[in-house]
Amino acid sequence: MDIALVFPGQGSQKPGMAQDLAARYPAAAAVMAAADAALGFPLSETCYTGSADALTATEVAQPALLAHGIAAWTVLADRLRPHVRCAAGHSLGEFTAHVAAGTLAFDDAMRLVRTRGEAMRDAAAARAGAMAAILGDLRRPIDAICDDATRDTGLVVAANYNSPGQVVVSGEVAGVERVMVLAKEAGAKRAMPLKVSGAFHSPLMAPARDALEGALVAAPMRDPAFPVYANVTAAPVIDAATTRTLLGEQLTGAVRWTETVRRIAADHPGIVFVECGPGHVLYGLIHKAVPGAEVWHAGTVADLETILGKVA
Repeated sequence: MDIALVFPGQGSQKPGMAQDLAARYPAAAAVMAAADAALGFPLSETCYTGSADALTATEVAQPALLAHGIAAWTVLADRLRPHVRCAAGHSLGEFTAHVAAGTLAFDDAMRLVRTRGEAMRDAAAARAGAMAAILGDLRRPIDAICDDATRDTGLVVAANYNSPGQVVVSGEVAGVERVMVLAKEAGAKRAMPLKVSGAFHSPLMAPARDALEGALVAAPMRDPAFPVYANVTAAPVIDAATTRTLLGEQLTGAVRWTETVRRIAADHPGIVFVECGPGHVLYGLIHKAVPGAEVWHAGTVADLETILGKVA
């Protein structure tokens, strides 16, 4: 059996996340305690009992997702590690993937993603932006539509190529609104504004990228124990230097998730995707990109017990 670890990004967080894992598994509880120690505040309590609004804050959601993903992976690691061939993560999840691969120590990664979230929050406050999901098949490439909207009204780019028929655009408010109109004219079934605080994965995040790159330079890194597929290239990364560069570029670059999943499936025929973290967002995206792919959830005690029963 070959396994690809995959980790979700912002938007998958939810109240009560990781609470059952910490109550059931001492190893998961230790991860959540280590997250609190690394950050200097009780992140675990926010995960367990905090409101949806409290968890939505970018600077909270990102470390919360990393902690939950690594808590699940830590419980599974002894059993699954011999089968893992690669990893990937959607946006923030790429950092979690690098912790699982040993590129980053957990406490260093927690501080990095806290910095990342704060920098993204500050960049969004300094320059208003928006994002929108474009659903359905288009008669024109989304990049061409974004180019037209940028010329017409304001800067906008494709930010997340999530799955066939689902792309997220990001940029100045006027540009995003114009893309929504042009996409509907090009055949989109729906064009929906997203409830986000800024234009993530767009050039508007340049100040956040600068801040994150400074933190990445200072963070100790090792070559990953297995390849981690990068968001901005959809290609496997096997060294620390490239990891540093691409994790910085990710803030202003697109998340090429469809291409990433298809590349993993092509490189490792028959591979099983194991989604570590809350929710099932990646499950749906993977199935749309690679119909028939086997995807296991690893977010709750029930999920983990099922997996542990499958893998001897």
